[in-house]
Amino acid sequence: MDTHIAPQASMPAKRRGRPRKQSNPIAISEAPPSCIQHLDQRARKAIERATRLLEESAVYRTEAMNSPSAVRDYLRLKLAPLEHEEFHVIWLDAQNRIIAFDRLFRGALTQTSVYPREVVKAGLAHNAAAVILAHNHPSGVISPSHADMALTSELKAALRLVDIKVLDHFIVAGADTPLSFAEQGIL
Repeated sequence: MDTHIAPQASMPAKRRGRPRKQSNPIAISEAPPSCIQHLDQRARKAIERATRLLEESAVYRTEAMNSPSAVRDYLRLKLAPLEHEEFHVIWLDAQNRIIAFDRLFRGALTQTSVYPREVVKAGLAHNAAAVILAHNHPSGVISPSHADMALTSELKAALRLVDIKVLDHFIVAGADTPLSFAEQGIL
């Protein structure tokens, strides 16, 4: 009996090591984090979940917020996509490591009411040594109002009474670079 055995089709050898580079790699955008406002709802939710996980991780809490650019990037990510005004604080320990990021007040389209007593209570609850204040301007106008400057002075005086140092106050307005009161000499 004569049987004919067909030659087996040659299977490509499995490649070991690093995967090959794709001929058409996906370009990573260098757009600022404020582009989140242009993402669909599902993508926004995924970024919010990832941010929340980072905030809860012990590794994240060891990071120091000791440069305005690091704070700017963080705040732009959190506040730029908001369509209403909010007042947030970043509570820091004595080495400027993040203890917590709190939204203390939520307002309307053009303003929010901030109560120094509540800010002081939150600072004491976190046992904070320092704080970075931040709020957004949904209108897109980055310049501080007289009310913004007066509020900063009030909060600085109130927090000084309980030994919490105000390091800076940022205004986030859309895709613009967040304004730092300290860098502007307003603080």
